[in-house]
Amino acid sequence: MQAINLTRVLKLNFLALFVLIGSLSFGQSTAETYTAENEGWLVDINEAYEESQSTGKPILANFTGSDWCGWCKRLTKSVFVHDEFKTWASENVVLLELDYPRRKKMPANIKAQNANLQKAFGIRGYPSIHVFDLSKNTSGEFAISALGKTGYTKTVGEFTSGVDQMIARRGSE
Repeated sequence: MQAINLTRVLKLNFLALFVLIGSLSFGQSTAETYTAENEGWLVDINEAYEESQSTGKPILANFTGSDWCGWCKRLTKSVFVHDEFKTWASENVVLLELDYPRRKKMPANIKAQNANLQKAFGIRGYPSIHVFDLSKNTSGEFAISALGKTGYTKTVGEFTSGVDQMIARRGSE
């Protein structure tokens, strides 16, 4: 009878170990392969901070609901996918996508990061676009210097003109 219980325990432990390994592998592959909806956008605030520090460009963060927000999808189609925007962005800003999907799976660390940034910026609707500089204090915590915000715009020119005005205020403050 003891052998049966031991066998049952070993089978359950093996099954639990298999499930644990499977979930860890899935979590790692999700984190390793998770990318922004739009090509050229970062999803990690630390990467955006590093690029911003090395290039001197402000961060342009797109708070979006990529798989459910109609206005977010419209903004992508009217602005973000166009070569004119991509060229402008590569010269002027570091692109950061902060997504709040309903169906798309996200790594836990990115989901937590996005939730914290949503609170920090007081985001109540999508799309919300914020332009800002980041710095770190001696404790390694981020400090945000907001330059401006916008939402949906119909054209690349309208969008980039508005953001250019935000960036221009950067030096005067």
